[in-house]
Order: sequence, then C-alpha cells, then structure tokens
Amino acid sequence: MEANLEIQGLTKAYKKSDFSLKDVTFSVPKGAIMGFVGENGAGKSTTINCIINALIKDGGSVKIFGEEVGDDTIHTRDDIGVVLDTNSFAEYLTPKNIATAMKPIYTNWDDDLFKDYLEKLKLPFKKQIQTFSRGMTMKLGLAVALAHRPKLLILDEATGGLDPIVREEVLEIFLDFVQDENHSILLSSHITSDLEKIADYITFIHDGEIVLSEAKDDLIYNYGLMRLKSSQFEEMDKGDMITYRKRDHQVNVLIADKIAMAKKYCDAVIDDISIEDIMLMIVKGERP
Repeated sequence: MEANLEIQGLTKAYKKSDFSLKDVTFSVPKGAIMGFVGENGAGKSTTINCIINALIKDGGSVKIFGEEVGDDTIHTRDDIGVVLDTNSFAEYLTPKNIATAMKPIYTNWDDDLFKDYLEKLKLPFKKQIQTFSRGMTMKLGLAVALAHRPKLLILDEATGGLDPIVREEVLEIFLDFVQDENHSILLSSHITSDLEKIADYITFIHDGEIVLSEAKDDLIYNYGLMRLKSSQFEEMDKGDMITYRKRDHQVNVLIADKIAMAKKYCDAVIDDISIEDIMLMIVKGERP
C-alpha cells in the first residue's frame, strides 16, 4: 500500500530528560486518515516535530512522498499543510495580512479558497488574531493549511478547543479532503470519539513507543476487554494478552481477537471496547 508518510525506527532523546522516542515506526497510506493517540507526554508532538523537521531526529527515517525529510527538502512544503496545537501567528495580524504573507511562500496559494474556508468556518477576514478565541485560532490555522492545496495534512490537536458543532464541520472538511486518493491526514487528538468517526487507522504511542498501529475497524470489531478472576488470569496464556490491569479481585485484559479468545477461554466474560478504552488499557495497564 503506497504511503504519503513513512516513519521507520525514529529516535529522539532530550538532554536533562528521561523521555525519548524509541524506534517509532508507522506509515500513513494515501487516501487515509491516521489517528495518532496517546496521553500527554507520550511523544505525539515530538514525533510530529521530527516529521516536519522542526526537531532534529537522532536516528531513523522520515519519508514524505517517498523522499527523506531534511533541510534540503523545503520544496515539499507546498504539498504539506501543518496545524500545531499552539498559535503560530502574530496576534496583531489579520487573516487578510496572513493571506498576503503566504502568497509568495506557497506556489499553490489560493486566495479565493482561503476566503471560502474562512466563510465556512465563520472567521472574519479583517479582525486581528488577538481578538480570536483558541477555537477560532485553530480554525484559522486549518484554513491556512488547506488554502495552498496540500496532499498531506499533519494536525496536532487541530480539533481541540472547538465546540461539538464546529468539530463536526471540521471533521467533514477532513473527510472531503481524503476523497482525493492522493491525499492523507495524520491527526493527533485526545478526542477519541472524533477518531472513531473519521479515522481509517489508529496508532497508539505510550512513553515514546508505538504500542499498536492498526486499522480502526479491526480495533473496534476484533479487539476486546476480557474480564477474569485472579485465578483465571493466572492460567491464561500470556501470549494472548496485549496489556492487563488488576482491579481488586478482577483482572481486565486487552485482547486482539474476541472470537478466538471466546473459544479458547469459554468461562471468560469478553466485552466490546472503544478507542478510548484501548488507550486507557495501554496507558494504565501492564504488559505481560
């Protein structure tokens, strides 16, 4: 499957910190939305900053459109739209000022398309950014990212700070974007319900490591939460566990195949599981 973004063995360490990225590997196929999930401090923003070359990686490979990312690949910026979780625009500027500044930077910048997105997202063209709420600032970043017609969107908490109605409108924009099979989105988000609606794949990162990277439908329909008594847990094959969490006299176990496990462990209770539940089991659970 051809990918717009390929990350292989990515590592990054910080001086005076115990945190590091450890062998981060995943890819974002063409025509797909990849949800990137993890708790605060798990490594999502560090990974994204390495992808866009805002941080120098220590090791591994990051390829966008098949080309290794580096200081000499600035030409790829025309085809990448980036929205980070912090405001990157000076507060005295207006969207009109930003359009003027962006036109010489992006060869595909489209003033009319930018104005269309501003109208769709209900943003003023001539008001200073200092008057914007956090949600409005995030919407402005998205309009800027889309107005130069990129092929790959890299979004760090781009739906954060938006009310449910506006989030729904933004998710529709994302779905429209990937109708073009040459387009892809990497979407970091804490709002797992958004990812359940639109993502094709989900990648979980915890403590700088990729724990799972799977098709969303496989996670929702095949994965499950097995609830065991302590005695049942002791008898369970550790190879059947992804993570487990002990709760008083019960042990919850994250499993990858509900049907197979139901046949193998007839007395076990197995429940369906959400993306949020999987994240909690990864963050709070222990590995066998």
